[in-house]
Amino acid sequence: MDLVFKALADPTRRRLLDSLRAEDGQTLGRLCSRLEMTRQSVTQHLEVLREANLISVVRRGRERWHYLNPVPIHDLQQRWIAPFEQPRLGALDAIRRQAEEPRMKPDFVYVTYIHATPERVWEALTDADLTGAYWGHSNVSDWEPGSPWEHRRVDGSGVADAGGVVLEVEPPRRLVMTFGEAGAAARPDSSTVTFLVEPYHDIVRLTVTHVNLATDDDLAAVSLGWPAVMANLKSLLETGRVLPQAPWEVPAHL
Repeated sequence: MDLVFKALADPTRRRLLDSLRAEDGQTLGRLCSRLEMTRQSVTQHLEVLREANLISVVRRGRERWHYLNPVPIHDLQQRWIAPFEQPRLGALDAIRRQAEEPRMKPDFVYVTYIHATPERVWEALTDADLTGAYWGHSNVSDWEPGSPWEHRRVDGSGVADAGGVVLEVEPPRRLVMTFGEAGAAARPDSSTVTFLVEPYHDIVRLTVTHVNLATDDDLAAVSLGWPAVMANLKSLLETGRVLPQAPWEVPAHL
């Protein structure tokens, strides 16, 4: 077992084992072609692996062919890993791999700057009357984590054309909510919107991030919709009036 640990401690020898795992049965020349090392150095590393029984060597004519021997690795697994809880270790490994993998970029991000206080911007995002004024729909909720929210028409019908679940609330800086059909439960793959309010002196940077969009059509729709809604919000907070025409009604190509 000591010879196995010694052999595995060297990164070059691990590369040789990886090479044999990918293509078992290689000559010395083939193995050397994948390493920037002399044949003598590679031969020395292969001898260490052979002594640890991690590889076997078969002579064919004038060539020596090298094969991976998985038995010592299996013995390590049985001694050091099998006694532990395999499901728990598997879950931890999945978490580790997910953390190490590059995160997917958000599907859509929009940034605008508003001459207002964070509190005023937060009110504009969560007040039913204000959202109705600049959005054409009232966003209705108690804005507590886990609560539902609805995107209701302002015609008095009470019909909600969209909605979701409030996920995170940090007034007046951060609001996260799923965005889909009214009454839909939150799932890991739910379409989700994050509002981030960042003050800087007398202005606020408002960032809207919309992720988990299902289709390219959805991405195209929000790419037009969010800038239009935010332009109306900005106009309302800075001038006291929304834009004279609903910006989301402007054709994509004039």
